[in-house]
Amino acid sequence: MQSNSLKNKVIVVTGGAGAIGHCFIQRIAESGGVAVAADINLHAAQSLAEKIPLGIAGQIEAAHLDITSKDSIHALISDLKQRHGRIDAVVNNAYPRNKRYGRKLEDVTYSDFCKNVNTHLGGYFLVAQQFCLAFKEQGYGNVINMSSIYGSMAPRFEVYDGTSMTMPVEYAAIKSAIEHLTRYFAQYFKGTGIRVNCLSPGGILSNQPADFLSAYNKHCASKGMLDASDLVETLLFLLSDGSRHMTGQILLVDDGFSL
Repeated sequence: MQSNSLKNKVIVVTGGAGAIGHCFIQRIAESGGVAVAADINLHAAQSLAEKIPLGIAGQIEAAHLDITSKDSIHALISDLKQRHGRIDAVVNNAYPRNKRYGRKLEDVTYSDFCKNVNTHLGGYFLVAQQFCLAFKEQGYGNVINMSSIYGSMAPRFEVYDGTSMTMPVEYAAIKSAIEHLTRYFAQYFKGTGIRVNCLSPGGILSNQPADFLSAYNKHCASKGMLDASDLVETLLFLLSDGSRHMTGQILLVDDGFSL
């Protein structure tokens, strides 16, 4: 994506201080945008904003955001509209989960399942709902939801054999619902100038065991498990005017794992 392709666009990334969000924020700013790292960890977001590379085309701002709080979302929207006059896009990228998240199916309690679905899926719903209402008022807007290949395919449990890892049942429920919420919102706001799309990545490298990576990579076409940076060009496309006629779409970036 060419430099300045997002010139002056005000773009919020929830979970902007995380590993994927960090990568998104930097490239949005490098492409000329006003990249707002909105995170429940304000200190981490501020640290990111302070590390602006020299010669960057846009800018990075830090903001506190609790995606499960309507008041928190409203405060962010109000502040950005007051200071910038508009908001062009929001990337639903936060990844909230409790301390017991990631257990095998038989060990997941009802309360933990509900808690993780409520915070993650519920938070994505609330962010999309409130930003879309603000977008409708201003006459345009762009929502990008982060899902996963496991939002549209059955888990390959065999790649986890011999490890303590699994594909969490909460994750499957959450990400599949996010993909359908994307279509729902796109249809609901059709004709308002709002578009809603979804980026669904494959696995992202994060110090996983070698045996797991080997088993995972056998299903891929070339690179195997991806780096967060491998998602950026697709995100920039969805944020840019090059995708202005796209809405309700789910774009998979997984090096062929889901085939």
